[in-house]
Amino acid sequence: MKFTAVIAILAAAVSVSANAMFETNAHRLARGLPPKAPLRRSTPVSRARRGQPSGTPSSSGGQCNTGDQQCCNSVQSANSADASNVLSLLGLLGSVSPSTPVGLGCTPISAVGLGPSSNCEQQPVCCQNNTYNGLINIGCSPITL
Repeated sequence: MKFTAVIAILAAAVSVSANAMFETNAHRLARGLPPKAPLRRSTPVSRARRGQPSGTPSSSGGQCNTGDQQCCNSVQSANSADASNVLSLLGLLGSVSPSTPVGLGCTPISAVGLGPSSNCEQQPVCCQNNTYNGLINIGCSPITL
């Protein structure tokens, strides 16, 4: 009999305390009490995981797997006025696709990074070894140095 009474009192105490634990702010405001502070469920900033560097840059600057790095005065599509004029003078107008990028007035960029040719103030590009005396380079794509 005493055991049953103790269990009944414990069950009542647990249900009352559980009810108070899950009380919403709406219930508290209805009774005239102030709302509870919001729960902190996120990771504190001091323990947050930090990003790591992705790697080291290559020593030669931009990536150029298909040919040489060039510094061109301009890069245009083959159907632009300037590029098509130069292509027609070289007899290449019909053999180049109109959407092919063409570099005009290009000079090589040194891979070592020394000397005046290592700085490119115009457009650094990677060309597919289709050069015509630096006048025109066919199949060029822009790179970042």
